[in-house]
Amino acid sequence: MPTTKVYNLQAVEVGNVKLDDAVFGAEFNEALIHQVVTAYLNNQRQGTKSTLSRSEVRGRAKKPWRQKGTGHARQGSRRGPQWTKGGLAFALKPRDFSQKVNKSAKRAAFKSAISTKLARGDVFVVENFEIADHKTKTMKAVLDAFKCNKSVLVVLDAANENVMKASGNLSKVLVENFSLLNVYQIVNADKILITKQAIKSIEEAYTE
Repeated sequence: MPTTKVYNLQAVEVGNVKLDDAVFGAEFNEALIHQVVTAYLNNQRQGTKSTLSRSEVRGRAKKPWRQKGTGHARQGSRRGPQWTKGGLAFALKPRDFSQKVNKSAKRAAFKSAISTKLARGDVFVVENFEIADHKTKTMKAVLDAFKCNKSVLVVLDAANENVMKASGNLSKVLVENFSLLNVYQIVNADKILITKQAIKSIEEAYTE
């Protein structure tokens, strides 16, 4: 079983933790990760956009003038897209963007994504995430200790009000419970800070 270092909130090594190779030792599968992330993003779309076609705008459908002899370009209706207040060509209508992905594919993509992050050294396991207060500077000090200056994903094993409030003003920090963690969040984060207990909980959830 692979092992990784465990840190405290000052980024000082305090021990090691053994990882389940079936979860954190998966091979990189770019195509599968892309499929799952694309489906996730499409499922976030409301699909409620709607514009008017030439059959729905106000105006007469009658030919505005005769075909020839007027000096004007030929026109068949004032509802066409070339007219001001005319209907749109290929008008957008409400549609369902949702995509279905098999549960087994989601699980495989999750393992592949988090294993790749771990192999690249972008995952830091912390003993616990108990900070003293809910001040932004307290959370910023933790991130600075781990040299996290880009997008950061903090994965907790239980609700923590101090962490939630302290990271509220940090736009590049996302705090998530391990049970709600998804592939998109993993891929989108530059660094991941995860508690030791959350690691164990993920192993229990994803070990088949």
